[in-house]
Amino acid sequence: MSLPFRARYSWLILFSLWALVACGAPEADPEPEAGVGQEGAPAHDHGGSGEVQGVGSVSFPVSCSAEAQPLFEVAVATLHSFWFEEAYAAFQEVAEADPECAMAHWGVAMTLWGNPMTRAAPPEGRVTEALEAVEQARALAEGATERERMYIEAVAALYEDHETVGHMERMRAHEEAMREVMETHPDDAEAAIFYGRIAVGNAPPDDLTYSRQLHAAEIMEPLFQELPDHPGLAHYLIHAYDAPPIAEEGIEAALRYADIAPDAPHALHMPTHIFTRMGYWEESIELNARSAQAEPDPDAAVHPMDYMVYAYLQLGRDGDAADIVERARDIPHEFYGGLIGYNFAAMKARYALEREDWGEAVGLELPVDAPPYVEAVTRFARALGSARSGSPDAGRSELQAMDGLRDELTAVGDEYWATVVEAQRLAAEAWVTLAEGDEAGAVRLAQEGADLEGTVEKHPVTPGPLLPAMELLGDLLLELDRPQEALQAYEATLETERNRRRALFGAAQAAERAGDQEAADRHYADLLTLLEGADPDRPELQAAQGREARE
Repeated sequence: MSLPFRARYSWLILFSLWALVACGAPEADPEPEAGVGQEGAPAHDHGGSGEVQGVGSVSFPVSCSAEAQPLFEVAVATLHSFWFEEAYAAFQEVAEADPECAMAHWGVAMTLWGNPMTRAAPPEGRVTEALEAVEQARALAEGATERERMYIEAVAALYEDHETVGHMERMRAHEEAMREVMETHPDDAEAAIFYGRIAVGNAPPDDLTYSRQLHAAEIMEPLFQELPDHPGLAHYLIHAYDAPPIAEEGIEAALRYADIAPDAPHALHMPTHIFTRMGYWEESIELNARSAQAEPDPDAAVHPMDYMVYAYLQLGRDGDAADIVERARDIPHEFYGGLIGYNFAAMKARYALEREDWGEAVGLELPVDAPPYVEAVTRFARALGSARSGSPDAGRSELQAMDGLRDELTAVGDEYWATVVEAQRLAAEAWVTLAEGDEAGAVRLAQEGADLEGTVEKHPVTPGPLLPAMELLGDLLLELDRPQEALQAYEATLETERNRRRALFGAAQAAERAGDQEAADRHYADLLTLLEGADPDRPELQAAQGREARE
């Protein structure tokens, strides 16, 4: 499907990709200080310019000076687009303009939490700094309004008792505090917006009814009609609808967000969460290229770059994907850790796996000092590559390591990532088991992996699974000459992962082998449309063109 802005922005992708690959992103500060990165990871410094523009429109009256008021609203708008370095600097500028402005310090504390959608706690240094900001805000609160004091206590709930209370419990306490602000001040749009934001952030990833997300969207949708230039509304509605069954509801917000806040790197990236869900790969590439180029922190730029790699691979444009992977390798990455580390590991793994270059997958280097769920990315790729290369013993070794990674995550209470890693392990073990000659055991394990992966939503850090477990089940069934069952698995994959190249090709092959010509014609036609601009040597394109020529 072609979206209205494709032609309008077509020239931008050419410029952005040239700048990104040829010129490179800005150099990182060689001596970073603790700060906040785009995805809630440590940034290199607090060195935002304090002079932000193009971040949308916010109306948030507070009892600060007339000079500080417009600065405060710009800072809040910047925060709504998760441009944390700039928001931090902007709130500091508010405090300088009005040393008695309590809400300036509220803003600093809100900024230091980072991205609530990642469900990750900020590091200890940021917690300490945020608590200092909370105390500064409280010290100045005598001159603030009752409404402002409620905001200050709401942000305090994110940090207080952090030694004894888990971060998710504190996020829930923050949500309840923001609910109270919203209900006490029903005319305060910002209270409703910040409540909607944390309600989405707290939505359980295993709730596939999306009740919390839809609750938040019900609050924010009417406000978006009243406040069409508000960056937070567009942003948080995209997050609310970032799930396959409801993604279409987020198209309006996705189409508008980049125009609302064109200078904020994250605002350029976020629409592509919806575009990825819908299989709009060219639109995803365009905005992620702009986002990566706009991002002053090279590490944070790796997040949109991973989305670009994923999209290029779906279009069969392997050469373009390779350029982005190589660019990522060239960026200094001493600070790749946590979620940003995931993107760096994932783009290399998916580049090998999506192209079925099993030897390249086996040769991937393990990330150093990475969290378990990041190391699992590479272990999964190496296990699958080993099995598909005929080396099941090497695959077993990787699976054993993944067992340990899953147990580490379980031990610290991270059930979400433990589930993801276990689903990956089962999907890879199916192929190891097949390589060992146990066909029945392989099918059982592949089905278990697909079923388990289907119990949780993907994390917002990733455009999608490295290879969907359901798609891998289809691959395995096709390998075992069970095409009708394979077709069902591929079509189930396409219901949640729309316009995936491998799943479309698998479905076309399976339908053809099963004698279902109507399904084969449909899937081959979709594949030809998808691969219009593909590298000419892509085997799926050649197969589809060959079949078309024969008919």
